[in-house]
Amino acid sequence: MTPGAGTGAPGAADATPPAGRRPGLLHVRFRTVDDTPVSAGAFEQLLRLLAQFTPVIEALPPDAALADVRGALRYFDRDAAGIAELVRLRALAWHGVRCTIGIGANPLLARMAAQGAAPGEIRSVPEHPEAVAAFLDRRPASALHGVGPATARALCAYGLDSVGRIAAAPPATLQRILGAKTGRVVYERAHGIDPTPVTPNAAARSMGAEHRFVHDELDPARRRRALLSLADDLGARMRASGQVARALTLTVRYADRSTTTRTRRLDGPTAHGPALTGAAYALHAALGLQRARVRSVALRAEDLCRAELAARQLTFDPSDDKAHRIEAAVDRARARFGAGSVRPAATLGRTSPPPPPPPPAAEPLGPGPARP
Repeated sequence: MTPGAGTGAPGAADATPPAGRRPGLLHVRFRTVDDTPVSAGAFEQLLRLLAQFTPVIEALPPDAALADVRGALRYFDRDAAGIAELVRLRALAWHGVRCTIGIGANPLLARMAAQGAAPGEIRSVPEHPEAVAAFLDRRPASALHGVGPATARALCAYGLDSVGRIAAAPPATLQRILGAKTGRVVYERAHGIDPTPVTPNAAARSMGAEHRFVHDELDPARRRRALLSLADDLGARMRASGQVARALTLTVRYADRSTTTRTRRLDGPTAHGPALTGAAYALHAALGLQRARVRSVALRAEDLCRAELAARQLTFDPSDDKAHRIEAAVDRARARFGAGSVRPAATLGRTSPPPPPPPPAAEPLGPGPARP
């Protein structure tokens, strides 16, 4: 019995692929029509769009996802490229989002196909070993997923500056340069082998929130007020889901659509609002934005883990315990009366300057009748 399109482990490297077995993994990258990142709410909607084709979806926040559609090929009577075209058209028509999609036999090839595609393009890598080798041959070493700058420099020092040269090197040579485990992984990926499965419904490793200003914002106080609101929202969402963050990322988008992104490791895993707010303020201050015209700010809690698995540093400061008790009471109030029922007082500041006081009454210049 010939294996169907939905069988087999993703990324299995067969010397002679079974007849009729085609690449069925999609790496989808979402961007708006004007080439700006999608919001957190739009990202959730786009994941639901992918769920119309397959339940095997792994979210890659903030703007990408991996989908295994091999089990859907027969149902939709289309190959992976046909399903990718449906995803692209529906995302554009329903959400105004442009999808760049890479198709491959495993996550590595699908990701690299998407990286080399133009915005809105669908690019596929055939599964045959000769086609995979031709696709990878002249790409730089840093194009392999998992090969960072340090690993790429170590390889280039030995003349292994392309994927083709890495694939031609003996495995023992790579293991001497990079270590046993890393050398083996790099050798396999240089040959297009990636056994990593698509993990559906994986726990989110990050959580984000964004604030877009009505007009390009010059006032740092208003930007800080927006950061306070975002940090408070992130903390509440993490506490509700039983998660804590180990790092915080700030993304600032300017009037010319350029962005600046900075990440800060937190002192410890936390979902405590004041700790997140302090880290956000520190990131904002480090940018030195004096007269920058800011269009939006976004915070993303990174490297999430379960709260019960994280250690909390105990203190002898009674104000710290009091802050946590107040936060727990606020969470209970929001759960009962709604998320907007309790907000930080600083977020309720005026959006326009207060009106000037009335001018003082003019005093009489000379003698005259007394005023009542």
